[in-house]
Amino acid sequence: MMIQLRESKKESRENKPQNHVRTIGQVPKEIVENPLLNAAIEKLPTNYNFEIHKTVWRIRENESKRVALQMPEGLLLFATTISDILEEFTDVECVILGDIVYGACCVDDYTCRALKCDFMVHYGHSCLVPIDKMPDLNVLYVFVDVDIDVQHAIETIKLNFSNNKKLIFVSTIQFISSVHIISDELRMLGFTVIVPQSKPLSPGEILGCTSPRVTADSDALIYIGDGRFHLESMMISNPEIAAYKYDPYSKKITRECYDHTRMKNSRKIAIETASKSAVIGIILGTLGRQGSINIVNQLKSLIENCGKSYIVVLLSEVFPDKLALRMLVRGFKQLVRD
Repeated sequence: MMIQLRESKKESRENKPQNHVRTIGQVPKEIVENPLLNAAIEKLPTNYNFEIHKTVWRIRENESKRVALQMPEGLLLFATTISDILEEFTDVECVILGDIVYGACCVDDYTCRALKCDFMVHYGHSCLVPIDKMPDLNVLYVFVDVDIDVQHAIETIKLNFSNNKKLIFVSTIQFISSVHIISDELRMLGFTVIVPQSKPLSPGEILGCTSPRVTADSDALIYIGDGRFHLESMMISNPEIAAYKYDPYSKKITRECYDHTRMKNSRKIAIETASKSAVIGIILGTLGRQGSINIVNQLKSLIENCGKSYIVVLLSEVFPDKLALRMLVRGFKQLVRD
């Protein structure tokens, strides 16, 4: 459930997102100032940073021949354009991985190796799976930082909250740079602002499966982003704090609610149903780096100690219709992360 609050009518100059300063780093000048490459990059949205210059440099530096591009569904519409650019300005063949990508744990280096790719670019998530955990494959994480109208966000928050409030700010990796700009500005205006961290994630970053616990004396939790998937993770972890969402695309702020009682009751019923079953299903997620064999083995031992049997089911995605086909199993335990 959501309740829309007052939105600011003030826009930043020329009603355009404020571009953040981006560091090119060690990318050679001949790549950064290549007029043909820069013209090709203009085909992509100007407020999305796909780090094309850095990608071209890294591919050339590693002398890669086959590159896998992996990105969440919201970015897939740019995949063919990026592929065309990389193939034109490097000596590579690009492979677009079309499987669903839910989060940072879906990095699919296994499929890349099966396709004989020697380089992978993973878009839209932070480095939850370290590069050194993926041997024999060059990996580049591109966060896809998105520029938003931070001034409109600040004015909207000022309009709805007094500066004696204690505010918590979180977001996904795409908007983290904007979160820090907004937070710094509000602190200068007298707000008490906290940007929590759940390591190894960046300060303020949350995932659908990972959110930090914050102090209950905070007045409001504000999520910068669209959708509710990541926000609900934070709301479940912090049920006592009022939650709000500022959508940088619609430029609206809304009060967001979550029915914790209903969720707990549903889980309780599921646990009670599973406890009466003689056969327990263990779902091991196979999407990218999801799942842990060690935890599967621990669960198998616990189930055996209770005098029950188990079935291990490997699934990349969990669908009720698929589970319904296994009629002997009344309870399933889903395991998708380490």
